[in-house]
Amino acid sequence: MLADLSPLIAATAQWLTCAYPSGGGALASALCEVQARQAVTVAAWLRYPTPVDAALVGMAGPGGSARLDWLAGADDATGQDLDAHAWRTWVDEVVASWAACLLSDPELAGLAVAAVAEGSHTATTPAAFRRLVAPDESDRRAAALLRHPDLLAPVTALHQDQLMNLLKPGQPV
Repeated sequence: MLADLSPLIAATAQWLTCAYPSGGGALASALCEVQARQAVTVAAWLRYPTPVDAALVGMAGPGGSARLDWLAGADDATGQDLDAHAWRTWVDEVVASWAACLLSDPELAGLAVAAVAEGSHTATTPAAFRRLVAPDESDRRAAALLRHPDLLAPVTALHQDQLMNLLKPGQPV
């Protein structure tokens, strides 16, 4: 059974860092990527909490980045070279939206990390998501665009209600 979410996580984190890049050098880019990957990992684990869920998305595919590209203003992101952008087929729109929510709302990120700590993905190895839940000043500078609530608003609005219902059931959205 294929229960590996790493292609989905890698592609969705890459989409986020391409759409909301770091403005600094190599270190800032790396810090931005780590934050995106941590947010996407938490979001993917919430979205696909069991090995069966992960296997199903592995077989069916997550859907791709077309709608996200359009929202981010890069609707012709693939251009003419489809092979160079094949990774975009592994982007999961819901996971990207949820990750954007986590990046722009520290309280929600804390709730999400607490929720995945109880799940099957961390059963064998506890995971730490410090750069997501407690970014320092260099993390914030490196991911200024990636964490900007106004810039992320079109992406967060896509599936924010689902995430809020999952993490704060019974709360008005």
